[in-house]
Amino acid sequence: QVQLVESGGGLVQAGGSLRLSCAASGRAFNTVTMGWFRQAPGLEREFVAAISRRGGSTYYADAVKGRLTISKDNSKNTVYLQMNSLKVEDMGVYFCAARTSLRLRGLRVMNDYDYWGQGTQVTVCS
Repeated sequence: QVQLVESGGGLVQAGGSLRLSCAASGRAFNTVTMGWFRQAPGLEREFVAAISRRGGSTYYADAVKGRLTISKDNSKNTVYLQMNSLKVEDMGVYFCAARTSLRLRGLRVMNDYDYWGQGTQVTVCS
C-alpha cells in the first residue's frame, strides 16, 4: 500500500510558476515509479509527467515539455512538479500517482498506476 498526499496547488497568473509536492508513505519510495496526471473540467484525466524509481529517467507529455519538471527526493519520500510559464490550458486538478510495474510500457497510462492521491487544484488566470 502507498498513501499519497499532494500539496502546492493554487491560483496563479498565466506565465507564473507553482511547485506541487506529493508526499508518499507506506512503501519504499524507490520501488515505485511516480507520475503526475491532470484533469480539466469535462475532460479525461491525462498524463503529465513521470519519473523512474531512482529518479534517473523522466518522461513528459508533449504539451508540458520545457515548462514542467518532475523530480523526486527519495530521502524525503516526495515527488515534485515544478511548473513554469503556466498557461490557462494547464488548469485542472493535478493528481500524483504511484506505479509498481517495472515495465516502461504503460508509463503514460492512467490505468497502469496502482495508487492515487486526492488531487490538488491548479487555477491559471489570464
